[in-house]
Amino acid sequence: MVHLGGARMIQVGDEIAQRVFWIDRKLLKKYADASGDQNPIHQDEAFAKSVGLPDVIAHGMLTMALVGKFVSDWAGGSSAVKEYSTRFVKPVIVPLGKKVDLTVSATVTEVDGSNVRLSVTATSDGVKVLGMTKALVVKS
Repeated sequence: MVHLGGARMIQVGDEIAQRVFWIDRKLLKKYADASGDQNPIHQDEAFAKSVGLPDVIAHGMLTMALVGKFVSDWAGGSSAVKEYSTRFVKPVIVPLGKKVDLTVSATVTEVDGSNVRLSVTATSDGVKVLGMTKALVVKS
């Protein structure tokens, strides 16, 4: 077990408080500009639909980064995150004029000294968007 502020100990089975990130087209544009990923499936509804998508979708790396932020915030900073992996399962669909949720939660699956393994869940509109998401963090 690891201490978590005061007398509280981190134990296998502990649930990390859920966090919701809100994604809209404005955020997609900012991410596209910052990352250089100008793929039109992330900004052009007509193009996205022409290639078989239901609407514009969030960048997979944006989704992964937000989940990584959830993990690093809980861990106490990015330097505490030793491993982080995921699989892309479904896209986050971002209709025009709407903010869609990326809801993230986690469960402690292993505690070994100060090492804490997490199983992370990420959904949008109730649909699992990332799968097999795991993290190893060091908690002091």
